[in-house]
Order: sequence, then C-alpha cells, then structure tokens
Amino acid sequence: MIVYLAKHTNEEELKKAQTEFGDYIKVTVDIDKKVAVIGGQLHSDGEKVLLEEGSKQENIWGGGFDVKSGRVDTQAVINIRPSQNNDSMEILSSDIRKKFIKIAENFLK
Repeated sequence: MIVYLAKHTNEEELKKAQTEFGDYIKVTVDIDKKVAVIGGQLHSDGEKVLLEEGSKQENIWGGGFDVKSGRVDTQAVINIRPSQNNDSMEILSSDIRKKFIKIAENFLK
C-alpha cells in the first residue's frame, strides 16, 4: 500500500501502512510542493507516485518513519545524487534535510 499525502495522515492510513510494513515506514517527500508518500517496498515506489503527480526529480528525497519512537530519518538509496552534491544515502545538505524532516513530521506526527 502506498498513500499519497497532501495533508496530515490520519491514524487509519498510518495503521494500514504499519500493518503492511511494520514499525518502519518509508517516506518520500517533495520538498518543493510539500507533499509526501508513505509506504512502498522501496523509496522509488513513492518517487514514482510523486513524479506522476508532477513533482520534479530534484525535489524528491527519501527517508523513513519509526512508528514506535516517532523518529524520522533521512536515509534512502534515491538520495544518492552526485549531480546535486549528495553522494550518500543520507541527505547531506542541512537545508534539504531540515525541510524533509519538517514536512515528514507535519504529515506523520
């Protein structure tokens, strides 16, 4: 199950994602449009949804949400982008990382 979020997730959507994926849910965010996708086996699943919704590749970043701790992380294979000076799975730019976390937390907490 993949859920496109343009507003705060509700408890039912989060529980569905948790049922399918456990206590760690993948989160893919368009930091420009301030929309997100939760779920999917891979971050590229969420990336595909965002691209279909009109997002630009350079604005899409991935991470995860640990349901038990409420912690958002910023690691995903889709974050490896040498063309954007990000040669790591971690979001290296503090500005992009802060935007990602803020948007993810707004949707998930």
